[in-house]
Amino acid sequence: MATGYLEILKARHALRLLTGTLVGRLPNATAAIALVLFVRAEGGTYGLAGALAAVYGVANAVGQPVLGRLVDLYGQPRVQLPAAVLAALAMTLFAVSGTSPLPLAYAAVAAAGLFAPPLEGGLRALWPSVLRREEQVHTAYAMDAIAQEVMYTVGPLLVTLCVALWDERAALLVLNLAGVLGALIVVLSPPSRAWRPAPREAHWLGALRSPGLLALLAAFLFVGIALGSITVASVSYADGHGGDAVYGWLMAGVGLGALAGGTVYGARAWAGAPERRLRVLVALLAVCYLPLMLVPGAVAMVLLSVVAGVFLAPCIACAFILVDRHAPSGTVTEAFSWLVTTFTVGASAGTGLAGPVVQAGGTVWGFALPGAAGAVSLLVLLATGRVLAAPVRGGIVAASSENDPNRAAEPRFSSGDRA
Repeated sequence: MATGYLEILKARHALRLLTGTLVGRLPNATAAIALVLFVRAEGGTYGLAGALAAVYGVANAVGQPVLGRLVDLYGQPRVQLPAAVLAALAMTLFAVSGTSPLPLAYAAVAAAGLFAPPLEGGLRALWPSVLRREEQVHTAYAMDAIAQEVMYTVGPLLVTLCVALWDERAALLVLNLAGVLGALIVVLSPPSRAWRPAPREAHWLGALRSPGLLALLAAFLFVGIALGSITVASVSYADGHGGDAVYGWLMAGVGLGALAGGTVYGARAWAGAPERRLRVLVALLAVCYLPLMLVPGAVAMVLLSVVAGVFLAPCIACAFILVDRHAPSGTVTEAFSWLVTTFTVGASAGTGLAGPVVQAGGTVWGFALPGAAGAVSLLVLLATGRVLAAPVRGGIVAASSENDPNRAAEPRFSSGDRA
């Protein structure tokens, strides 16, 4: 199983790109907990901390596709590094000024979220130029999905480590400095510097003019809702079964399941059309959420949370393949950034929906929401099956200032079915 992953990591520049991207994403992955701890240390309320974290999340959801489009227009170094520096400066301003005056705090946090560089989308755009074989790129996408789970597990631990060694302000500063360092590692690499945006049709909708991409985003909105609702339902469960420690184990179980599922999924080549495979994976994801409604004892519940997470990373990895297939020419980074944004918005919506559901119907109904959201995602994929099965590559390229003057093409598989 490890052979395929080692082959990827041994490819020239692959380890550097993956490491730089993970380090560069630290500020984004740790923003919520770092903001909460800092505001609490400053004497602010949890309400203020939650509001600032929400502002960061909304700004980040807006900024990712916007910056992704700029990367597709002007290349990675000219966008990724300046964005990382601006995001770090904004968070530094917040760390220095604190929560007073409030308008400045909100503005600084919003700017930090808005300018967070789209390193995820950028890495996925680079994989085809670093890994020449189709099955390698598929494996890299699975490894990318696994790395996300690791990042969102390790990130909070790094925040608490920084707080223990220094303080909450230092944690914000160190993590955002690491973000700039990660972006620098990526943009100074030969693949990033050599990558050029493909010729593109001038269109205000950008990547969103693709019906297939819109269908995929609609489906993954509900996958995000499922994941977001689990967090709230787990808090409700933990309140009656051991408190914060149990909640931590439940979340770790979901992450462990996703890590295991993604590792197995990426270790082999899969035959058949990816859109059909995604329908099967989403169906299995929805089914594996249902046992959580049994709400057994804590040990059994943790085991069920592991099962619930098994098909998450495979779903994400398979979605990456379809995003690349359906992204109109010259919009690949923007398209991947839209997937990140949609998933984030869905998770936020799931958190908001689960609260009233748990309050009205209890924990069992809270855990019913992930399964229902997964079922709706599957229905969307079934209803849009023909659209997803017929990828379109963007039509006639208009000669405009948006296009790369060298007309350099994005590296893709000759069949048009490249991951």
